[in-house]
Amino acid sequence: MRLLHIMAGRGVGGAETYAVDMILSLHKAGVDQSVVMSRKAPRYQEVVDAGVRTAPEVLSWPFRPLRRFLLSRLIKEEQPELIHCWMRRAAGIIPRKLPGGKRPVIGWFGGYYNPRNFSRCTDFVGVTRDIVAHMVKCGVRESRASFIPTFPDIKPLSPIDRASLNTPEDAPVLLTLSRLHPKKGLDTMLRALALLPGAYLWMAGEGPIRRELEAMAEDLGLSERVRFLGWRNDRAALLRAADVCVLPSRYEPFGTVILEAWAAETPLVACKSAGPAAHVIDGVNGLLVPIDDSVALAEALQKAIGDKDLRELLVKNGYDTYLKDYTREAVTARMLELYQKLIDFHKRFQSFSDK
Repeated sequence: MRLLHIMAGRGVGGAETYAVDMILSLHKAGVDQSVVMSRKAPRYQEVVDAGVRTAPEVLSWPFRPLRRFLLSRLIKEEQPELIHCWMRRAAGIIPRKLPGGKRPVIGWFGGYYNPRNFSRCTDFVGVTRDIVAHMVKCGVRESRASFIPTFPDIKPLSPIDRASLNTPEDAPVLLTLSRLHPKKGLDTMLRALALLPGAYLWMAGEGPIRRELEAMAEDLGLSERVRFLGWRNDRAALLRAADVCVLPSRYEPFGTVILEAWAAETPLVACKSAGPAAHVIDGVNGLLVPIDDSVALAEALQKAIGDKDLRELLVKNGYDTYLKDYTREAVTARMLELYQKLIDFHKRFQSFSDK
């Protein structure tokens, strides 16, 4: 199996993080692959150090026609059996005519994207069943749309030392892991924190509203209890040191953070955006509250902090859910199975067409 991945984003979002996690997992499984990604991508060097071939030159120019030309040349050199486009920007540089003939081109949906932006893709993968249903509703043939969830990258790290983050050892610690973006509901989280005296918040992530959130924390008198950690590569260590993982998003198609909390055996509290509402069972493997309701969020967090029996129940059931459906090995196997299925179908089709 010979693959070409295209990841055109340079950000530090969950989709970019997961794309690299999957690429490295496939590399570990022995898959021959090359990756188009920017040298400025946060995990570029990690991919290089792992021994995966990279082609950053394709994205070194801002002009789409030139990117398509460079990608065509790369496809001619690499001769991949399948091309995997990670989100819209990647799909947008696929050449109209592929060198060496047609082959499967996957468009990956981490949200409710418009399939028209993936017009040169032959097949599609959605991270939730509802996203797959959205694709089909928008005109994608059901036989060309597959559901494969993400997996969490939780390494066996020891909990981070709270003192290193200027946090009292005995204080309840709440953790968010997301881009600092309006859709993530982090303002709701800060208002909830104001109702929880003594609790500390670790806000891991970067994004366009960091200064707004810092100003809001100061206005609410929370500056002494909020730690803006920036983008972190030790998510597992943070999760294992925190008392509760919080996902306060207004919009969240899936939320790999859910899986990370389950895998790290950290209680989860989330707002009822699409992803959490579809995967979290309230009171079983997490607690769910209405979107934008800081009072309800504070009440749920207080339960998760103060009720030891409830906390243990959420941890056990969350971890069981993770083991059943979302381990790295299980999800990687499903992706490999889909790749092989599409490659085999393409070869049979080509053989039939040549006759």
